[in-house]
Amino acid sequence: MSDLPVPGGGAEAAGVARGIRPGGRPPGAPRNGSGSSSWITVVPGARGLRLIERHARFYRKLWLLVASGAAEPLFYLLSVGVGIGGLIGTVAGPGGQQVPYREFVAPGLLAVSALNGALADSTFNIYGRLKFEKLYDAVLTTPLGARDVAFAEIGWAVLRGMIYSVSFLIVMAAMGLISSPWAILAMPGAGLIAFATAAIGVFLTSFMKSWQDFDYVMLVSVPLFLFSGTFYPISVYPHVIGLIVEWTPLYQGVVILRDLVLGVPSPDLLWRAAYLLALGVVGLSLAGRRIAKLLLV
Repeated sequence: MSDLPVPGGGAEAAGVARGIRPGGRPPGAPRNGSGSSSWITVVPGARGLRLIERHARFYRKLWLLVASGAAEPLFYLLSVGVGIGGLIGTVAGPGGQQVPYREFVAPGLLAVSALNGALADSTFNIYGRLKFEKLYDAVLTTPLGARDVAFAEIGWAVLRGMIYSVSFLIVMAAMGLISSPWAILAMPGAGLIAFATAAIGVFLTSFMKSWQDFDYVMLVSVPLFLFSGTFYPISVYPHVIGLIVEWTPLYQGVVILRDLVLGVPSPDLLWRAAYLLALGVVGLSLAGRRIAKLLLV
């Protein structure tokens, strides 16, 4: 699971990296509330777009490090999908069709890419901003509120998950692992995985007291990665274990992306997508309340 360095504090936090002006209005916002940016003042959470802009400006200098999020799943694809897959041959894919093992594994690793990107920013990085940088102390001197902060952090984590996913999807295309036009919908599917992960991640991170608490993140994320149908069908599990796995967001995401990339979508994808969306919406609401409680005490 990737853990990129969090942005530094000090002057960078005080200035919010030019994306927000402490004590003033966001750059480009009209003085009288009219104009093209006026919707930002009325749409709930929309002011958080300014904080997302701030993060984008900061990470612009680290774009290669962010894009490298595709490296970890690529290593698994080469070692397991191609290496071990050469010994396995074909496996039963969605609908019972036989597919090369590497084509079975690749969509699962695409789902993992979305999870990894969202998890990095919604846990490790936001904890650093909350506990050490005091970045949000500067943010709250602007028109942004605590709920805008929650919206922005979840939004940025989703964007990072999408960056990871796009990078890995390009790798899949280069390796000839995409053969269906349905694969174009894999990006919205990856976005849903990232949204559910980010919203839940920000909410749970708000309860963490020390870096040692992140051992629990690894305790959950590693089994999710290994046992959510990424490398083999969950039909190999006992019935009860399979039912538990089916409720995990990563498993639902793996099924969605695998069906789309292999070109065998089914109506079941709609309720799976709705499930991920519902997890994200509930997590966003809970995270907003928790962040408000932490920042406005």
